[in-house]
Amino acid sequence: MKVAFIGGGNMAGALIAGMLDAGYSPRDIEVLEIDSERAAALTQVHRVKAHAQPGEWLAASDVIVLAVKPQQMHDAAAAIKSLLARPLVLSIAAGVRAGQIADWLATRQIVRAMPNMPAVIRSSITGAIALADVTAEQKSAADKILRAVGSVIWLDDEAMLDAVTAVSGSGPAYVFYFIEAIQTAARELGFDDAQAKLLTVQTFVGAAQLAAQSSESVGALRERVTSKGGTTAAAIASLDRDKVDEAISRALHAAARRAQELGR
Repeated sequence: MKVAFIGGGNMAGALIAGMLDAGYSPRDIEVLEIDSERAAALTQVHRVKAHAQPGEWLAASDVIVLAVKPQQMHDAAAAIKSLLARPLVLSIAAGVRAGQIADWLATRQIVRAMPNMPAVIRSSITGAIALADVTAEQKSAADKILRAVGSVIWLDDEAMLDAVTAVSGSGPAYVFYFIEAIQTAARELGFDDAQAKLLTVQTFVGAAQLAAQSSESVGALRERVTSKGGTTAAAIASLDRDKVDEAISRALHAAARRAQELGR
């Protein structure tokens, strides 16, 4: 299976690296990347062929991965449309609807997916949808590419990808935001930078692993840590007074609305 990436940015690089680790041959992956330094880096690091311009090489591709920014998608589609031989098109751009891509490329064989930043360490979670014209074989091919960097959930309603964007696409930034805040507080409590980072990050790693592996709900796990009248109870009470849960909910709804705006 030959795969062509349109755009060679961070997420494309993560997918390529994951695919190579999963057994894809560098000979079967090519990239369209107009930034010469980035193109050279892709060739040097991953041994894949990078092109500065679209060309007949695209016609041999079984899958086209659209990995450009949403605002660049229309121009990218216009540049490659006449060179495609009806491959599967896999878009990883936020907001841009499958119907828009289908109109721009004159094909309904479209999969839209939203991986997230942990793809760089093969720990992504991706939400994906496939238009009705996508064959079972093509959907399997898209699933294989996406699973090279983590887990995948397939959805029936494309509108849910805006929610995926809000929850998991943007989600790593929320986690980093909390880590930053706790590290800052840890330094205020007397720890040096290295100690504050280790204590905070390992707490997040351990808690996340426990939540993933436990049969209990995260609410039940939280209650197990929160002894009545203890230190954790004091912290949770402070968070409740500040309505942090409501602020988090508002933040995710804001992200979902912005994803909808990008689509429009």
